[in-house]
Formats: sequence, structure tokens, C-alpha cells
Amino acid sequence: MGWVPAGEGYEIALLDGRVAARATAGRRTGRQLKTLPKALKDHPEVDRLRRLAEWLGRHATACLAQVDAWMVSSLPVPTGLLARVWADEAWRAALRDAVVVGDGPDDVGFLRDASGAGELRIVDLDGETVRLSPERVTLPHPVLLPDLAELREFAAELGITQGIEQIHRATWHKPADAAGGADGARTEVSEFAGGAFPSRFALAARASSLGYRVSGGYATCQVRDGGGTVEASVWIGEPYWDEDVETGGLSWRDREGRSLRVADVGPVAWSEGMRMASALYAGRVIEEGKAA
Repeated sequence: MGWVPAGEGYEIALLDGRVAARATAGRRTGRQLKTLPKALKDHPEVDRLRRLAEWLGRHATACLAQVDAWMVSSLPVPTGLLARVWADEAWRAALRDAVVVGDGPDDVGFLRDASGAGELRIVDLDGETVRLSPERVTLPHPVLLPDLAELREFAAELGITQGIEQIHRATWHKPADAAGGADGARTEVSEFAGGAFPSRFALAARASSLGYRVSGGYATCQVRDGGGTVEASVWIGEPYWDEDVETGGLSWRDREGRSLRVADVGPVAWSEGMRMASALYAGRVIEEGKAA
């Protein structure tokens, strides 16, 4: 965005999300000022740019959230859609360097460009730039990536920084004995239960700050896994409970609200549920003298 006149002797522009000013007269002509002059504080053009900056910030947040949702759910995304949104800086920042998978198992790499003709340019694990034109691509959840360790190493070598938390996302793989015995009847995981908090409000606030939904006595997150929607939930105490509280067990329910056996929980739902439970537990009160 270019510089626009604002008041007598000044121009303004939106730079790095904030309104900047420069002088157009006197000894400081053409020089960007460190602070916004008092004469411009209430100028209509300054107010317009501030509102634009706020909108752009909300737009960037929305784009990042949408791409993150595609990734967490491993949803197929039309290549044509990526091509249409790529020109938008906010979309591009969210999508660039995301790991995408095309039609074949070897069509995997970091997304670097999307042309208007629907062609994607990726960098594969051999460091080669490859052009793909699949009808759809998937931004897979990292727990589904068999070459995750290799992708992390390669990204470090290239200095890749992703807009979304994909390859460096904390992941958990379900242990073979997680189902709980021969009958596989276990429905709850208690690995991150027992984390003490000074109040239910403090625990609920932590859940909300991490982006999880608080509903009744639970912190929850919904995940699309294996074509269906699964909700993972951690008990955080009765609402309005003012005394000390501890994190409870982690469990999963299907779309109809039926409790799932651990044996029936898919890899993405398991990983995201454990990620939530671990993140809540990490904020617990640590007794003095005990290791974190």
C-alpha cells in the first residue's frame, strides 16, 4: 500500500500493521517519523487506516484458522481454491510451506506456490522443485505423515517456518496396550489426570486461552477423523466451583454423544485429545521442591 496525503505536510501509510507517517515539507521531507505527529492523531485518513489494519488482522487470523482446520481434519482441498486465494497475502502466509500430499504417495512436499492455472509448486524430500496439478490435495495431520521425522530435519536444513503448526505439532501415537486388556472396554485415559489448579476458573481460563471449548464441566475439542467427527473431552470440574480442582480423565465421544472405547479412537482424535490433555496438565500447580 502506498503513501497517501494526510493533513498539511504529511503522508501516511500502513506498514507492518501500524499507521506510519512521513514529512512532505521542511528538512525532514521524505523521512519516516518514529511516532505519529499529534496533528494526525484524529485525522480521518489515520482512522481509516487503523480500521483497515484491524480488519486485515482479523482476516489473517481467520485464514490461519481455516488452513489449520483443513490440516487437523486432513480434509481434501481443491487445487483451484488454493490457486484463487494464493494472491491474498494472508492466505499465502497461512499456506506457504505447509506439507501437502497430491494424487500419489510420492507427491509429498512443502507448498511454495500456486498458479492461477491450478498448478502447485512443491519442494519434495529430495530437495527438488516439483510441479503438480492434482484436482485436490490434502494437508495431512502430522500423526498421519510416515516421514515426519525426515520432514522436520529437512525443514530445519532449509530454514522453513510454517504458518500453521503442522510438522512441529506435538503428536501422540496410541500404544498397542491402550485399549485396556483383552476385552478392550477401556473408555478413558488418565495419563494427564490429577493436575492441580487453584480454582476451576483458572483451569477453564487456561483451556480457553489454548483455544479449547469449555462446556459444562469439560474442556473439549472436535476432530474429524476417519470420515467422522469425534469430540475429545477432559473433566475440569463443576462450573462455579471456587475451590481447588484437578484435571480429570480424557475420553472421546462420537457425533451422537456416545462414549467411544479407546480401541475405537482413530489416530488423529487420539493425538489431538492427548495434546489437549497434556497442554492443560502442563499448567498445573507444581509443589515447591518437585520437578516440573
